[in-house]
Amino acid sequence: MVGGLALLPLATACGGDEDGDAKGKPAETSAMSAPSAGVVAPAKVEVIAGLTGCKVKIRTDADELREGVCDTADGDYLITTFPAEKYKLTWLDSASMYGGKYLVGPQWAISAKPKMLETLRTKVGGTIEDLDAARTAAPAVPPGPKAS
Repeated sequence: MVGGLALLPLATACGGDEDGDAKGKPAETSAMSAPSAGVVAPAKVEVIAGLTGCKVKIRTDADELREGVCDTADGDYLITTFPAEKYKLTWLDSASMYGGKYLVGPQWAISAKPKMLETLRTKVGGTIEDLDAARTAAPAVPPGPKAS
């Protein structure tokens, strides 16, 4: 459902009004927070940083990810974006060995102190993932065959 809602602005922006008359009137907007509107920030470090009110400093610009650091009065956080969802999933899998909570959206993740994640979520959407829970959910060593 969230994926469909994220595409909704694209579908409505490309079509005219019901009468087929595109008069160029500006669209009306409402002051909903990102989660209430059902939208999630796009995967671009600078856009996500802007939505959070931060002037980002890019620290990594590689083919598989981009990272930007935000230093704010409320605390520091790291915004990481990925060119494809598979890179984000690999990154989260690697991060799970360290545990912690992350704010995650399509092709992006934000690393911050847990108390900041909810505030950031209201600005950019996404879900808070607890990688400590993921790490403890599976046994470290798979059970072997039972002795007879």
